Amino acid sequence: MKHRSTSRVAYLIIGIALLATVVLIALFVRDAFIRPYVGDVLAVALVYSVLRAATPLSRVGSAAVALGIAAAIEIAQALNMLGALGLSGNTLARTVLGGSFDWLDMAAYAAGAVISLAVDAKFSRAAR
Repeated sequence: MKHRSTSRVAYLIIGIALLATVVLIALFVRDAFIRPYVGDVLAVALVYSVLRAATPLSRVGSAAVALGIAAAIEIAQALNMLGALGLSGNTLARTVLGGSFDWLDMAAYAAGAVISLAVDAKFSRAAR
């Protein structure tokens, strides 16, 4: 039991570091690769880490839920959910939820899930 609570703290620390990185990218990076794609990969890794810290979900379960959340947000973009909710002019909502659907974003989200699984499995093996 102690091992799981120790690893939950590690996931939380990783999640906080990823949150800081994602926020810094959103605020200060204005390019065509890091902000849109690396940011998406890191966003999924952030959700994965928080899920591993806060829930009993397995690695695969956490990756699936993180990917599902990202996909739901991207689908909401395709359906112009921000416009329907009257939030298309809200800078915070557009930064967090994005403004337009892009298949490359879906690929970045999938990459984030796969990378999260691979890194987690590697470090879990190394810790044993």
